Amino acid sequence: MVVSTERAPVNGSRQRRSHREVADVLRDRIRSGSLRPGQRMPTQAELADEFGVERGAVREALRVLHREHLLSNVSKGSPATVAEVPERAPLGAGSERPQPTMVGLAPRIASAFEAPHVEIDALCLTSVSLTMAIGEPLRQIHAGRRKPAKVDVRVLLPSRDIDLAFPAPVDGGDDEGDWVHRRWLDQRNAQGQVLRHNLLALRASHGIDVSVQFRALPFTPPVKLYLINGSEALFAYYTLTKRDEETGAGQEPLETYDAQGTQSMLFPFHQGEGVRDTTFVEQSHLWFNALWNTISQELRLAAG
Repeated sequence: MVVSTERAPVNGSRQRRSHREVADVLRDRIRSGSLRPGQRMPTQAELADEFGVERGAVREALRVLHREHLLSNVSKGSPATVAEVPERAPLGAGSERPQPTMVGLAPRIASAFEAPHVEIDALCLTSVSLTMAIGEPLRQIHAGRRKPAKVDVRVLLPSRDIDLAFPAPVDGGDDEGDWVHRRWLDQRNAQGQVLRHNLLALRASHGIDVSVQFRALPFTPPVKLYLINGSEALFAYYTLTKRDEETGAGQEPLETYDAQGTQSMLFPFHQGEGVRDTTFVEQSHLWFNALWNTISQELRLAAG
């Protein structure tokens, strides 16, 4: 039996979800393109049924989005309409701001899994953040609240065969450099294997058509990029700091240059939200595809 995600309550209680939580989900759908400019919203009754809340919470959520200029016709008898120019929303309490990767990526990935065909491209150093972010939609799928028909994930990671610009020892010889490289490589491989295993398992458990591909880059990426469902780009800089790494019992910590990717600030760009955002999303896809189809090579997620 196929479980519908359109009308399934987000949770089983009509008392637990606040109007702000409902507004957050609907705002994400508008910004991701799931709800497009000019499109009529579901009725208040349908939204109340979907989110498992009273109609009063839905009405207040719609008013919040109307104040942010994301919806029109909220006060009229017919269902509200997605505003024609949502990019003009003021920079207020509900507007989208850059957020640390650990905070900003997970809800965007979870929202992506509402689509029947999920497409995620990522360029990063280890895929730690992506693996963590995909955990929530996987839980929703196993709970029967999501069921995309198809999931395509492509990940570009640095090659094991290059001298990484970072992480790298501040001072030290070949032994220290080899230790830092092995530590990064173990993390890259372990996270990639977990990501691939968890997604491919959806084939057997839920009959979802899943493709997970990795390719290796001949350079250390100074930025991270996530492209979601062809309509959204999340961009962040890797900012380097000095860090002390424990190398083993009784050993002196090793000072390294490294970046804490989970804290890198993600800047969101959305297709259709102005010339700047649309162009950035389009050019990011062109850039990613060019790397994927030219200088990247097959990546082996294995130890050694």
